[in-house]
Amino acid sequence: MLERCRRDQWSVSDLDWTRRPREMSREDEIAIVQLFTDMAGIERLAAALFREQGRRTEDPRLRAIFATFVKDEIRHAQAAQMLADFYDVHHHRHYQESPSLRAFAPPFVDAIHHLSDDVANAYIVCGELILDIALLRAIDDFVKDEMSAAAMELINRDESRHIAIDYHMAEYYASDAYEARIREQPPSPLAARAAAARTFASMLYRAQPFIRDVFLSPMDRLDPRGKRLREAFKRMQLLGMREERSRRPFTRFMRALQGAFMNPLVRPVLGDVLARVAGISPRFFQRLYDEGDLERTRRMSYSELADEALEVKQAS
Repeated sequence: MLERCRRDQWSVSDLDWTRRPREMSREDEIAIVQLFTDMAGIERLAAALFREQGRRTEDPRLRAIFATFVKDEIRHAQAAQMLADFYDVHHHRHYQESPSLRAFAPPFVDAIHHLSDDVANAYIVCGELILDIALLRAIDDFVKDEMSAAAMELINRDESRHIAIDYHMAEYYASDAYEARIREQPPSPLAARAAAARTFASMLYRAQPFIRDVFLSPMDRLDPRGKRLREAFKRMQLLGMREERSRRPFTRFMRALQGAFMNPLVRPVLGDVLARVAGISPRFFQRLYDEGDLERTRRMSYSELADEALEVKQAS
């Protein structure tokens, strides 16, 4: 994997920026430029997460892999901003990152320094699945020109490597080895745990508006049937349920929230509150899989789950 990460590096200058965008309506141009503007910000957040994961790992090969992922995400941010400029043909308005993204970014960057390893990985997996299975491919289908197709092909190639490692790390965080490592560590001081709880709560409070504005609302335009987003969230839910009994507090917490959300007596009263605490839109917090999906998932290895996610991405 490390050799592949190094071999498959590319530069934004590899793309042919002399192309001309296809003709678009005013509304379509505004939507696409805003999407790429926000995508640049999202990719910078992903770079921050991978940088933190690289800092924490003791495995030199993983550290080197995460370093290439940071380079990937910075390059994706640069490409996204250049694509925003490329499609901003008529300058209909001044573009900035969505306010909810600007509000979410500082507490998120602050929180990742306090998050446990498994929680940090959970957020990167979620982000990569939404980007890979849903947003990037929907943008490409919507734009429908050579420039977008060429850029998305290279970005998707990078993201496929990221997903493979994300699932590998998810397997490690569910393992006996990680559980033993956690037990060996001394408990954090009370003040540190309180600070971590505050930053995490701040991040969660801002997560749902960020996901709504940057992912869900644009996808309502790009993919009105919502097929791609449902598939991405389904993959997240199944990954979180892969182990029959989770050892990790965050996973147990999210399972408990979803269980309460699915309770027909609780949902009408507290459904929106539970979804807000989870940082997820109510329509994607409901259970998106059936028992057959879950049984099949638990029979599969994490590597097989990663391969299946990549196959879904290509087919979606």
